[in-house]
Amino acid sequence: MSFSLGEDARAVLLPAFDSLDFADVAEPFLEKGGQSVLIGETRTEYVSRGMSTERLASETPDQFRAFVERLKARRPDLIVAVDQEMGGIQRLQGLVPALPDLAKANVLTDEALADRCFDTARGARELGVSMFLAPIADIIDGRNIWLENRTMGADAQVVARLVSAYVKGVQRAGLTAVTKHFPGFNDLDGDPALIDVSLHTTRDRIMANALPFTAAIAAGTKAIMTGPAPVVALDPDNAASTSATVMTLLRQQFGFTGLIVSDDLDAPATMRGRSLLETAIASLSAGADLLLVAGGPHLEALCNGLVEAVRTGALSAERLSDAANRVRLNAAGLD
Repeated sequence: MSFSLGEDARAVLLPAFDSLDFADVAEPFLEKGGQSVLIGETRTEYVSRGMSTERLASETPDQFRAFVERLKARRPDLIVAVDQEMGGIQRLQGLVPALPDLAKANVLTDEALADRCFDTARGARELGVSMFLAPIADIIDGRNIWLENRTMGADAQVVARLVSAYVKGVQRAGLTAVTKHFPGFNDLDGDPALIDVSLHTTRDRIMANALPFTAAIAAGTKAIMTGPAPVVALDPDNAASTSATVMTLLRQQFGFTGLIVSDDLDAPATMRGRSLLETAIASLSAGADLLLVAGGPHLEALCNGLVEAVRTGALSAERLSDAANRVRLNAAGLD
């Protein structure tokens, strides 16, 4: 089956929304080729690492499921993503069986932990969810307010075990686990979502801390998310999510063949003074397949901009098509 440039441009975008009130934007996006949505949380919920009292009191499984079914009427093989982190943000709090806290996870056997993750993912699948933007594989051994109270420890071997069990359990339930944030951000001076900041860790330390990513790949993770800030030891000029060097490392040295998902392209540390369209072009050209962006009415202009970038030669039509087809294969469960 062949697809138009417009359909490919929409297929590579993962727009994020912070409520269940976005059908007016999502439905035309999906009808024209969009393949995925992220049902996310508010900035306040993100910062607090928990869903609000108001959301917990008002949002029900039936309501969530009905909304997803409405979207799937427009795109039956829709990717529905959520943040569902063990020890961090859990968008489906109160809607599905809870993941174990870290204290419990660390004393469970690998099999028992995978079973707990399977239970959570099975509940999510019943709601129509097909992708968890998790587990977090970063090892934090310095400062990192961006990932504070979201990571699973400072010992690479311990985190590798948790990551492996999470991936196996979640994907056994038929969901995609998106292991993040490659190549690992152990020490940042600020929040890349708020300021332009870079990782200054040595390459040797980065590679040593990357054991959980190796474990995730061995466990079969279908997707990996690249990070939102430059890794100076690898590419001082481009954030990991726009860096061909980082993505080549992931593909060649780590041997990952699955879906590469960008982190939020709206982050200052990712944009680095560029427009959102320029950042999206850079991310695709570097090797990303699915681009995380804020949802909203601007999606139409962004898609049109990607089409025009192909027509002017700023973006390879083959790269856009390859990325879009990788997303479609994941959506169809054929990856």
